[in-house]
Amino acid sequence: MSVRLAGTALREIRIHVCQKSPASAGVRAFIENDYVGIKKANPQFPILIREASGIVPRVFARYEHGVERVATLEDLSRENVKSTIAQLASRNKLARTTQ
Repeated sequence: MSVRLAGTALREIRIHVCQKSPASAGVRAFIENDYVGIKKANPQFPILIREASGIVPRVFARYEHGVERVATLEDLSRENVKSTIAQLASRNKLARTTQ
């Protein structure tokens, strides 16, 4: 099952991940196994992957009017990462709003 991102108030997804950290293993697995399918289902939607050494893995969702939400992906499984992104796409109360 692919995550649908088009047709929502969501404008951009940014994923921050460490290349080596065990806490980012699920995020790396998500990128390796699910990114292509999600991108094929949403070819015009911006999904940005940012790698940096030693960071806490997070996903940032930017909505219309510049509203952003962030969720920590630390120690999550591949499926939980996918679920977190799907929840952000549907604007569930998962993440805190940042100003």
